[in-house]
Amino acid sequence: MTDRAPGLAPLAVVPTIADILRARIFLAPRVRRTPLEPSPALSELVGVPVFLKCENLQRCGSFKIRGSLYRMEHLSPEERRRGVVTASSGNHGQGVALAAATLGVAATVVVPQSCPETKRAAIRHRGKAWVELRVTEGLYDDAEREAHRLAEQEGRCYISSFEDRFVAAGAGTVGWEILEEEPALGALVSPLGGGGLLSGIAVASRALGPDMALWGVTARANPCWARAWDRGRMEPVEDEKESLAEGLAGTGSRKLYPFLRETLSGVRSVTEDDIARAMALLHRAHHLVVEGAGAVGVAALLTGVIPLSGPVAVVLTGGNVDEEPFLEALKRGTKRPRAEGGLA
Repeated sequence: MTDRAPGLAPLAVVPTIADILRARIFLAPRVRRTPLEPSPALSELVGVPVFLKCENLQRCGSFKIRGSLYRMEHLSPEERRRGVVTASSGNHGQGVALAAATLGVAATVVVPQSCPETKRAAIRHRGKAWVELRVTEGLYDDAEREAHRLAEQEGRCYISSFEDRFVAAGAGTVGWEILEEEPALGALVSPLGGGGLLSGIAVASRALGPDMALWGVTARANPCWARAWDRGRMEPVEDEKESLAEGLAGTGSRKLYPFLRETLSGVRSVTEDDIARAMALLHRAHHLVVEGAGAVGVAALLTGVIPLSGPVAVVLTGGNVDEEPFLEALKRGTKRPRAEGGLA
């Protein structure tokens, strides 16, 4: 096995611990080691120490840059010459755009209509003349299909935002950093979209925190992971609704599902009101701007759906959100009555 993914068919979608260690070395001078902040407010509410991994403060405003940069570094000379295509709900596309401009690689980033203008503008800005942004009709899965079509039609390399060994290895450095600083965690809670981040974190946790519970959290507006957990298989989502957590849109990875089914303690889902309440609390208590997808882990803590018996870390995956929806979420989250069984 070599370290290079052969074009459109990566060697594996789940990274090894060696992959994560190599990604860590590569990324150290290129991304921020974001703070792992204690949260007195959340700790008081849930009754155990809570730590926040602030990837909303990362370069490009999201953890996604870790996987995007590391994957682009592993393009072959021929792949660089031909260029790349990717689909993104917004954050992954920023990382690909930055890497494309840095490496001098032509890239097309396909986003769905739900992609916020903040993320669209950032993709254009970071990609400069090297990146073409295309907005498709429909939802994230439609954007992904269009990106695959373009890559095949034009003979370019398709880069998945989650179903890729190198992308997941880069994302897994988030888990490595958390467990380096807090090795005695009882649980780690992370948003769950495609599955790349949690796959990388799961590999890191096997090495550094084998007894730690690992939980994935989704928005109830996208039921694909909750259904997969119940049915034992990942199926296309056809009834997805608009959500504050648009970054978690689309069908989860069928290839990563078996691994995550084996390694996660479980999957929980939260409502739009829960997400707004979490965004409001993070802004009020920590002065943090966290997008809806990045706040679902905190929302799960506030609703009490995750059993806690010791210190817990929550990944705040991103902070790229348009001003108007963010202010509306703060208003909604602040005024929302306490939910039955909730903690705030």
